[in-house]
Amino acid sequence: MTLKEKARVLAGASHWRTHALRACGIESLVLSDGPHGLRKQEGNADHLGIAESRQATCFPTASALACSFDPDLVRRVGAAIGEEARRQGVDVVLGPGVNIKRHPLCGRNFEYFSEDPLISGELGAAMVCGIQSKGVSACLKHLAGNSQEHARMVSDSVIDERTLRELYLAPFERVIRRSHPWSVMTAYNKLNGVYCSEHEWLLRDVLRGEWGFDGVVVSDWGAMSSSVSSVRAGLDLCMPGPRADHARALVEAVNAGELDERHVTEAVGHIAHLSCRVDEGRRAVPASTLPDEELYRSHADLAREAASQSAVLLKNEGVLPLETSQSVAVIGAFARMPRYQGSGSSRINPKFIDNLWYRLEQRGFAARYADGYEPIMGETSERLLRDAEQAAAHADVAVVVAGLPARYESEGFDRKLMTMPKGQVELIERVCAVNPRTVVVLQGGAPMEMPWRDKPAAILLMYLSGCQGGGAAVDILAGDVSPSGKLAETWPICLGDTALGVTYPDMDREVYYREGPFVGYRYYDAANIEPAYPFGFGMSYTSFAYRDLELTQRCVRLTVENTGAYRGAEVVQLYVAPAPGVVPSPCPPQHLIAFEKVVLSPGESNRIEFALDDEAFRVWDVQDHAWRVWPGAYEVRAAASSRDVRLSGWIDVPAPTPQGDAGGATSVAPALPNMYAQPYPGCFTSLGAIAAFEGLYSSPLPVRPPVVPFTVDSTVEDMEASWLGRRMFRIIDWVMADPTSKMDHIQRTMMKEMAADMPLRSLTTSGVPLGAVEGFVNMLNGRYLSGFMRIIHAFVRSIREK
Repeated sequence: MTLKEKARVLAGASHWRTHALRACGIESLVLSDGPHGLRKQEGNADHLGIAESRQATCFPTASALACSFDPDLVRRVGAAIGEEARRQGVDVVLGPGVNIKRHPLCGRNFEYFSEDPLISGELGAAMVCGIQSKGVSACLKHLAGNSQEHARMVSDSVIDERTLRELYLAPFERVIRRSHPWSVMTAYNKLNGVYCSEHEWLLRDVLRGEWGFDGVVVSDWGAMSSSVSSVRAGLDLCMPGPRADHARALVEAVNAGELDERHVTEAVGHIAHLSCRVDEGRRAVPASTLPDEELYRSHADLAREAASQSAVLLKNEGVLPLETSQSVAVIGAFARMPRYQGSGSSRINPKFIDNLWYRLEQRGFAARYADGYEPIMGETSERLLRDAEQAAAHADVAVVVAGLPARYESEGFDRKLMTMPKGQVELIERVCAVNPRTVVVLQGGAPMEMPWRDKPAAILLMYLSGCQGGGAAVDILAGDVSPSGKLAETWPICLGDTALGVTYPDMDREVYYREGPFVGYRYYDAANIEPAYPFGFGMSYTSFAYRDLELTQRCVRLTVENTGAYRGAEVVQLYVAPAPGVVPSPCPPQHLIAFEKVVLSPGESNRIEFALDDEAFRVWDVQDHAWRVWPGAYEVRAAASSRDVRLSGWIDVPAPTPQGDAGGATSVAPALPNMYAQPYPGCFTSLGAIAAFEGLYSSPLPVRPPVVPFTVDSTVEDMEASWLGRRMFRIIDWVMADPTSKMDHIQRTMMKEMAADMPLRSLTTSGVPLGAVEGFVNMLNGRYLSGFMRIIHAFVRSIREK
């Protein structure tokens, strides 16, 4: 291969395809979104979920699937997605996402599994194994520190070394070591001052060096800032294409001695390897021969099973399960127009879709329906409320279906509040007032404040349960399935109880992860804050007893028995809590080290065994930059949730042998601000939190680069600092008026939120040559003539190259 041929392969040929070089055994690969279902576009292409896509199965989103605590179920969902990818000619599925849920308001939380790295890593690994079992590459994303949507393309996630290792890199490490994904996607943001797509330490030292990753590193769509810096750092594939400027920049850099050609050759080798893997995988695993209708029907059945196994029963005062002899008032527009998926790049065009109202009638219930509110904005009126009250008053049981409208959460922007629409809250309160036997079924991708939670008799959380969530909800309401889902994230009482309170998202581009490792239940435990529903919580129609704990340094055994009247499943959770002073601060009081879901019939028991290894006790040593196990006393807790410990015992962990002691015996932890030793409510939102964080970070904090001079990484908002930019901003606003008028409310909101913080280089994803962007930057910097000439030259060259 010539240098020019090799460089050409390192950028997409189109929005979803890579370049082929068949003479060298490299086939064109088709990539497609797909964290919880396939979104293959065959017409207009975009990475924001705006244009139409082919029909596919919409499975429950990761926020829902995580509540199953069932790796085998997630693996089967992944295999179904892989099978549909085969059917539709897709080679690489862009998912799963294993980013940590740092805060409940992140607009993309519905795409991620958990606030806990173990759950995220285990279920992410299962999804990867399922997808790749069909000869299709999974693409693990987004590496790393992508925990807010606001300004995601230019923000800098500033994370201290220990927190980065123990929380934000840990799920990626677990997935890569356990399931060996064939590709990994870099995040948009910077990590500690360097864009992830050109972060040599992240991509070469950690991803490939420490973790042994041998696949393709692909940029998120439009995430790459510098061609030369990215390839030097370890980025293999720049997406989307076409990007003739990418190949040109690499060739020129090699010829000028600024880039070693071996980096280009290495990247091509990774892409060739992926092409071979996909080809060999498909030869080894025959594609399904089922007709389309039969295949997608079977996947719809799996989606329903996944949704029912993931549903979380938050409350039940004897009203559930329902009897078919009871009359039921079904209230809420979501009962007929369900909120079953999120918005953005994961937005799926479902082959089949059901709803709770239809499935309830199909199951044989005598039901009466009332809208209660309108579905788009979630608003209500006195007329709608009176109709709902009348229906509820004349029924044995009222079922109110409510939650977060689609406009509340999406890729591209973060939620502003943790509240539900006021109209829905009023609806729930008034229905409960006329019928105390009210069941609330919640739909939404993330926690929401529930000031009304003491009023209904039962609360069933479905999250975003996919295209068959209606049937799954009815399976549980009717008692055909005993609920077994457990919360994979803490549900706080109110926004003010969270570690970052109302200071999330960070509106500065330097996003200081000032809470350190105190994320999710780690924070609520450390600050002694009572949540509405703790991590790992979930009720059942039956009951379980834990007994006979046997604990050694390398093994935990216990017996779980179904002591109720229903067949059901229990998720046994194992936590470890070091004795005070054993582990240097910051040290969360406990963390999850293992879990197992066991299915039992009434009266049946099962002996469960968990292996204990160094990984269960390891802590990142910032002095030696390595994992180590601190010797001492640790409490091991077998629990039904993070706040419901059933059995516990203590073990003494000895100092590791020299071969396993990566940290060294003489390492001494640095002194840290007191809030990291004893967090208290609101401590990370105080005025001194950033100063304290600098002590934890143990290095000078990254400083935001000046707005002027402008670069290709400058944002649309930055343009307002120049005379020309202010006028161009108005022109862009005028040009965008017509296309955005054709979008729905969610898409318009997403575009509006993203536009101001969009870097100028992102224009390349719309077909604008990078040279033209650079010319415009020159003009912003006052070099009008040279900039204008560069724009003309770039477009002329682009036309010739086509």
